[in-house]
Amino acid sequence: MLATRRILEGPLAREVARFGVPLAVGMALQTTFNLVDAYMVGQLPREEVGPAIGALGICDQVAALGTIFSYGVSTASSAIVANRAGAQDKEGVATAAWQSILIVTALGVLFGVLGIGFAGTIVRDIIGAKGGVALFATRYLRVVVGGSITIFLLLQLASIQRALGSAKTPVSLLLAGNVLNVVLAIVLMFGPGPAPAAFAWAGPIAAFFHIPRMGMLGAAWATIIARGVVLVPNMIILARRFQIVIPPRGQRGPRRDEISRIVGVAWPSSAQMVIRITAMLMVNSLVARFFTSETDQVATTGLGLVFRVDTMALFVAMGWGSAAQTFVGQNMGAGQDARASLSGWTTAVYDGLTNIGLMALLLLHGEAILRIFDDDAGPVGVALRYLAIIAPTYIGLGVGIVLGNAMAGAGATRTSMWIDVAVILGLQAPLSIVAVAVFDASLDTLFRCVGATNVVSALVYAVVYGRGKWRHAAAARIT
Repeated sequence: MLATRRILEGPLAREVARFGVPLAVGMALQTTFNLVDAYMVGQLPREEVGPAIGALGICDQVAALGTIFSYGVSTASSAIVANRAGAQDKEGVATAAWQSILIVTALGVLFGVLGIGFAGTIVRDIIGAKGGVALFATRYLRVVVGGSITIFLLLQLASIQRALGSAKTPVSLLLAGNVLNVVLAIVLMFGPGPAPAAFAWAGPIAAFFHIPRMGMLGAAWATIIARGVVLVPNMIILARRFQIVIPPRGQRGPRRDEISRIVGVAWPSSAQMVIRITAMLMVNSLVARFFTSETDQVATTGLGLVFRVDTMALFVAMGWGSAAQTFVGQNMGAGQDARASLSGWTTAVYDGLTNIGLMALLLLHGEAILRIFDDDAGPVGVALRYLAIIAPTYIGLGVGIVLGNAMAGAGATRTSMWIDVAVILGLQAPLSIVAVAVFDASLDTLFRCVGATNVVSALVYAVVYGRGKWRHAAAARIT
């Protein structure tokens, strides 16, 4: 296959850029569509906007926990698929792909049940959200997490295509799904009632189909429906282009040996990302418990504003990290360890350059961007304080994620997990809790704890990756 030859034999810097740019841009645009969702929420009646924005910040992170479990399976199976593709093992590729699909389907059902049954407990008792934020978040979470299976399968099918050397097609389909998501969200959120002038076209459509005005909840339903629709062409492409099809009768059930291999690589990756998301939830929880009240949720709303902007750096790094994972996996499968290692460094440099541009954009125009979603000076002020401290550390965040994904491409997910355990649980969590709960520190101090973690994480990942022991320790897990 031409894509595999390029990954294994082409000029490395050019091929990493050719493969990685669509993934990074696609992830950035996906975040842009999330920002469009936030903008639309900002067009709701003023009494709904503050609680809804705060609820979005909480729900995005809680929903991400489920996605992270699925992402771990995607990371593991992609490493195995890429490795076998590099070794020209077509049967092994098909087996790993099918078994991974079975795993994420089971996870989707499990998290759907948890989301529908325990949304209120999560929002009020675990996160500590209050007032209108808690009400909006509970309703939204039931729908988004209840429909988790759609995003689990969508990301899994895209990961399989990427591992086989296709970057543009899965990204294009993800973007098509996001465009559909935006269109549906406008119709479902505003229904046949009053809407901003730019969305007036949605009223007649909603009236024709008898769709009521759903407010913020409409955005959740739009997301689930759009993802479900895009699953269909993904399945068709996997079958026709890559011959990943439903196995014959008698071979469709779970295979213990293959599932054990995937889970063995997946659980550290899932645990690692759960630790990262839990750290973000911890920040939200500390803010909710120490800097808000039943009548004053400005700080939580401010975080809701900035987290959707903030995730741009995370998503771009994940896009470049996906490229690093594919290059490392395929080159190690072909026995090209030196090229595999250099792929990770090359991709980290590209991500660093991307994040320099993003940092400059947010530091120069952050206020104008934030005011698109909420013009209230209080939350915007909190968000700007966050960006002033955190944006300069985006390079560190990106380097850590890219090099972690590069090691995951070799199956070294345990190495990445232990790094995050040491840095996040050993540094950020105790530092943040002690600062706020014991020393009554300010919001800015809490934000500095997050920024320091990004920097330390990058340094640790660079040292571990540079030593190279992860290549040999991981090889046996994915062959």
